[in-house]
Amino acid sequence: MILAVDVNYREDEAVVGGVVFEKWSDKESIREIVVSIPEVKEYIPGRFYQRELPCIKALLKELDTEIQCIIVDGYVYLGSDDAPGLGAHLFNALEGSVAVIGVAKKPFKDTPKSAELLRGKSKRPLYITAQGVDGAVAKQYIAKMHGKNRIPTLLKRVDQLCKQRNTKPACVLRANRSAR
Repeated sequence: MILAVDVNYREDEAVVGGVVFEKWSDKESIREIVVSIPEVKEYIPGRFYQRELPCIKALLKELDTEIQCIIVDGYVYLGSDDAPGLGAHLFNALEGSVAVIGVAKKPFKDTPKSAELLRGKSKRPLYITAQGVDGAVAKQYIAKMHGKNRIPTLLKRVDQLCKQRNTKPACVLRANRSAR
């Protein structure tokens, strides 16, 4: 299974959303989950992962599904010197047991041209970085994802999930829509 995650920060909490799906071309998720995190570390420039990683790990604790790949909203590696980003820290926290693909919407300084992926008719690329899977293969996976626009359907969905109001701790929104 594949998991896409995103985190939304509010005044007094963070809300992390996740969508689980089976194939890169899936239009709908098999499961959606939202977890509220009551205490979140302050943002420190250059240490974004210290704020985001605990949120993602909290969501992973709520899943009972074996995940082969996690898609994060951001970078696995930053710039041309491959400094570790959120995705690399997640990969290491999971002891390399799960591949991680970063999908960023904005370029980071010195991001290699090879990380760029144009989807749909967009003239603005997504920036794809990965660990546990070859970068070129990761770009193929994201290119295959459902949706005609720049942002794949399920990545839009996970963004919407974590921005929803009225969440509760470990609130599972939808599980196993149908047996596949």
